[in-house]
Amino acid sequence: MTAAQGVPAPHVYDILARTAAQEGVATCFALLGDANMNWATRLAEAGVRMIYVRHEHCAAAAAMAYARKTGDIGFATVTCGPGLTQLMTALPAAVRARLPMVVFAGEAPVGKGWYNQGIDQAPFVTATGAAYVPLHHVERMPVALRDAFLQARRERRPVVVGVPFDLQERVWSGSLTLPEPSRALLPQPRPVPPHPEDVADAAAVTDAARRIVIVAGMGAVEAGAGPACRALAERLDAPLATTLPARGLFHDDPFCLGIAGGFSTQTARAVFAETDLVIAVGASLAHHTADGGALWPKADVLQIDLDPVARAQGRAAAGHHLRADARLGVEALTATVAPRPADMRSAALAQRIATTPADGARFDIAPGVHDPREVVRALDASLPAEWEMVNSSGHCSYFFAQMPSRPQDRFLTIREFGAIGNGTSFAMGVAAARPETPVVLFDGDGSLLMHVQEFETMQRHGMRVLVVALNDGAYGSEIHKLRAEGLSDAGAVFGRTDLAAIARGFGLEAATLDDLAALPHLIERFAAGTGSMLIDVPISDRVISPVIRRAHPGLEPVAG
Repeated sequence: MTAAQGVPAPHVYDILARTAAQEGVATCFALLGDANMNWATRLAEAGVRMIYVRHEHCAAAAAMAYARKTGDIGFATVTCGPGLTQLMTALPAAVRARLPMVVFAGEAPVGKGWYNQGIDQAPFVTATGAAYVPLHHVERMPVALRDAFLQARRERRPVVVGVPFDLQERVWSGSLTLPEPSRALLPQPRPVPPHPEDVADAAAVTDAARRIVIVAGMGAVEAGAGPACRALAERLDAPLATTLPARGLFHDDPFCLGIAGGFSTQTARAVFAETDLVIAVGASLAHHTADGGALWPKADVLQIDLDPVARAQGRAAAGHHLRADARLGVEALTATVAPRPADMRSAALAQRIATTPADGARFDIAPGVHDPREVVRALDASLPAEWEMVNSSGHCSYFFAQMPSRPQDRFLTIREFGAIGNGTSFAMGVAAARPETPVVLFDGDGSLLMHVQEFETMQRHGMRVLVVALNDGAYGSEIHKLRAEGLSDAGAVFGRTDLAAIARGFGLEAATLDDLAALPHLIERFAAGTGSMLIDVPISDRVISPVIRRAHPGLEPVAG
């Protein structure tokens, strides 16, 4: 098609938009600027749903949550220069969470001697662990963009594509036939079974152990290994646990200890302390999963994983390994180990798990504020089981993680980089991935205020998000650490912002929760509405999570 035939010839950005759309991406999170707006407009015209956010970080962070919930590529676009530099927190978080993403970023025009927003973008991106692919050869651009999707899918990390916008604006003179999409080229290997000798070695280690706990991670989730883990646990008389991202995988099992790691309950810590073998299934054995080695001080570790490791994040991770797909490895081990009579999996343990609080420490609670643990128990009792939950980061995330009735596929946790400020973005990503289901965001006031502008995005795009904000008027982790050191907490205390008033300013329904008894009514009010809503929950700044207390032993509970 040419102008001479009465149809304008396409620009390069037209062909690149068609190439991206052909990849099957359903949603793109976008903030437009000079270097991406023409391409993004054509992408929308190609049928891709565009979520137009108010900050570039939120585009990438929302794409992270979308990738986790859909199991597919997260897709975002930002402009060059300052648009790209805003991604420097989201990218390492996505790398560490092993989330496949493609970010279409502009680049400064190559035909100009100077451009105000021009920088060398590649070092910024590669410093985060993400890949950077500059597209400077016009004729190869469609293939190179397709290959970026292929790389993201295969390597399971973000790939940022930089395209100078003066090259995007050229008239396309090449073929109108698009390259074959990445899905058609991506290898489709079947699950890898374990080697029989490795199974025999693992069975010998297992049979020699006396007290075993099975810990499942995201590898077990992705391999569909949950039922196999339950069968192995029953055969070995072993309780179950999960890593933090996989929390809820065994939510309905009476012998599930919950989270393994810094967020473990007091019951889980007591059981792990006496364990002599941990079988880690599809778990990377990160520092936090073992609580730096303090969680299972007497235990050997057998890791079942496609990529087993000896050391992880500066510590010895596992001494025994079974290289295999998580499900196939567990099934092979189950078929080989000797069965055991019930001992650890006793009625008494099930009772302790069901009735013992995650944290039984007592604190004085001032009038007019809530104990965050009581708030979470009330939420767990009141929120519908089918709604999607999103946990942010920060001090409050420990409390929100203690919702044992919530299944893994309805509870999102991404916190491998430890950054706060992602909650609104993650909630938008989940809402885009699950538009038919209400989403509940759990966040703290400090984290929420970092990107509160995305309330407007939620409303504009008709998202159904219930934001529950624990408001202690401070950065919770920091005030407790400063107090433990005997230092002033003034730099981390800001006062209790009226979050409900702010939310109303963006068009949300909002309420301040003064009485926990009103919580079910507020949830019903949100369910009956059509938009998003915020519940501002004033909490005590004197309730300290066990994570902080263990790191700072001088912080003892203060109770009357």
